Amino acid sequence: MSAIKVENLSCVYGAKTPFEQHAVKKVSFEINKGDFVGLIGHTGSGKSTLVQMLNGLIKPTTGKVYVDSVDLWAKPKEIRKFRFKVGLVFQYPEYQLFEETVYKDIAFGPTNMGLSQSEIKERVIHAANFVGLKDELLNKSPFDLSGGEKRRAAIAGVIAMDPQVLILDEPTAGLDPVGRNVLLSQISQYQKAKNNTVILVSHSMEDVARVTNKVMVMNKGNLAMFDDTAAVFARSDELSKMGLRVPQITRVIEALREKGIDLPSGVLTVDKAVMEITELLKKEGKL
Repeated sequence: MSAIKVENLSCVYGAKTPFEQHAVKKVSFEINKGDFVGLIGHTGSGKSTLVQMLNGLIKPTTGKVYVDSVDLWAKPKEIRKFRFKVGLVFQYPEYQLFEETVYKDIAFGPTNMGLSQSEIKERVIHAANFVGLKDELLNKSPFDLSGGEKRRAAIAGVIAMDPQVLILDEPTAGLDPVGRNVLLSQISQYQKAKNNTVILVSHSMEDVARVTNKVMVMNKGNLAMFDDTAAVFARSDELSKMGLRVPQITRVIEALREKGIDLPSGVLTVDKAVMEITELLKKEGKL
């Protein structure tokens, strides 16, 4: 069953002016409930415009967006309720923190949903625990947190609304390798625990390969590919022509295969590569 369905979606900026730009061009796709989808594409490919149309922040020039089979723009005055169903975390979300305390920041969305104080508290605590924020940080100013903690607090604010679809636009941008791995693991755990639909926008092919089961590729406003993660990264030549690349470990394994080493294709993560190389060494009696 689809969580989001898009039909002939287009967005034109500056229509009928000398600055007219077709950001998204007649895109159609369907994302099922429980899918973890990676959205990749070079800068200016239409990724950010697309995800903002999925929760009603940008109205399409043409086409339709369906959330749970309901047309997003059928009743424009009710568009706000869809933003609770499709939560969007912008790039560098810590810059959106504004309340006096971390607790109030996380509670902002649930409060606007009209929930009771007891339910708001339950959601805040649950969301904070989910992203790894300690209870003692909730009464602090969000501006006293570290960069990674701010990022997690901002994401917790969206998770607290319990969206059916969670969209994350470059959530690991600017984080160090340890912080990036921790955050990715938490997002992956969230998706598995809730079985919600997650869309991860990222320039990191390694991040996408590690956690997603499907990948969408945007290129010059068009949907160039939408398939299982391994199937998309198997098309390395096509991705290269779009200015994209497959994960580094995939390139390493393919280079070994070209030298005649008996390794499988479609290896997307370091953990998988280690497993396959270990098995090969055992098979050849070298381990």
